[in-house]
Amino acid sequence: MSKDVYTLTSPDGKSMELPIRKGTTGPDVIEIGRLFAEQGVFTYDPGFVSTGSCDSDITFIDGKEGVLMYRGYPVEQLAKHSNFVEVAYLLLYGELPTATELTQFDTSIRTHTMLNEGMLRFFTGFRYDAHPMAMLSAVVGSMSAYYHDTMDINNPEAREVFTHRIIAKLPTIAAAAHKLTAGQPFIYPRNDLNYAENLLHMLFAVPAEDYEINQVAAEALDLLFILHADHEQNCSTSTVRMAGSSGANPYSAIAAGISALWGPAHGGANEAVLRMLKEIGNAKNIPKFVEKAKDKDDPFRLMGFGHRVYKNFDPRATIIREMCHKVLDQMGRTDSPLFELALELERVALNDEYFIEKNLYPNVDFYSGIIYRALGIPTSMFTVMFAIGRTVGWVAHWREMITDPGGRISRPRQLYSGAAKRDYVAVKER
Repeated sequence: MSKDVYTLTSPDGKSMELPIRKGTTGPDVIEIGRLFAEQGVFTYDPGFVSTGSCDSDITFIDGKEGVLMYRGYPVEQLAKHSNFVEVAYLLLYGELPTATELTQFDTSIRTHTMLNEGMLRFFTGFRYDAHPMAMLSAVVGSMSAYYHDTMDINNPEAREVFTHRIIAKLPTIAAAAHKLTAGQPFIYPRNDLNYAENLLHMLFAVPAEDYEINQVAAEALDLLFILHADHEQNCSTSTVRMAGSSGANPYSAIAAGISALWGPAHGGANEAVLRMLKEIGNAKNIPKFVEKAKDKDDPFRLMGFGHRVYKNFDPRATIIREMCHKVLDQMGRTDSPLFELALELERVALNDEYFIEKNLYPNVDFYSGIIYRALGIPTSMFTVMFAIGRTVGWVAHWREMITDPGGRISRPRQLYSGAAKRDYVAVKER
């Protein structure tokens, strides 16, 4: 391998030079677009473990070192000094906003929060026990039937309106889904509240009495949204990019991302954490379940520990752990057996040689599930909360993808292992 090209030689001696592309930081990539045309072979990489699907300047992850950066800014700095709306601006536009830009952006988001009344009636068509993620995906997909003015993906102004609209309305849609399952009346958004406060108000307020927003809860939600805002080319983000690459309207692309996020291996992991804690049941059962997790022949796994990308520690978990303990302390939930169980499991895992050796540290899903539960958010809403934060990342990637002059429709290839060519046989002769 030279400095700028990788020389590939096939078994029959046919060689070709593949360009090496270098990013700002992180591993280099080998450009293989000409491989089939010149060598007659495809690459095979299930799960895209070693395949770069695009060129992006939004988010960088170094899993080995536990690094996560948005537009070059370490997530630790943003979590400490910034807020979700400012981070959203950064991800969307590439730079931190000036005071004027931030005020204008925040005002725009606040004034786009209401839903078309026809969309609210859409909720009455769902069963009372419909999963909130099913409602979220369906309603977001239906937005293309209500907001025709933002359907032209080649119109910069339409893209801009869509961007503000989808980020502003996701919390309203999410809260409406919760109110349906709770059997309570829908609560309209308030423009005088910030992003997290407004969501809490729509989730928990009722017309019969005043609702006082808990600032610790609002602070925790804002932090969680920052940490969930983007995570490079994950499953749901790649889904948004793939759906959008066909030229589909942006609401359809985001709805596709929501559906991908719903999977238990992705956004549903924090739901799985709570189910696991309920299965363990009592702190005295922790040693037994820890041994089950160590047994390679036992299908049981400790949910919320370890991460496919982070081979050291999840930097988001380090940040959210402190907030988790703050929420439990200040909101008076430490007397709950479930939370005591979670904290004891955390203590055992952090001090167990097996988990230390395997780098199986509690990840962001472990702590986010505990926080959501402490805030009174139902387990079925956990992934919805994830989607609210991640929508910013989805939109940022969609905008980047749709304006890429070299962009093409996504179309992976395959290794075919089915039957070889065979001829049809009439039914009476079979």
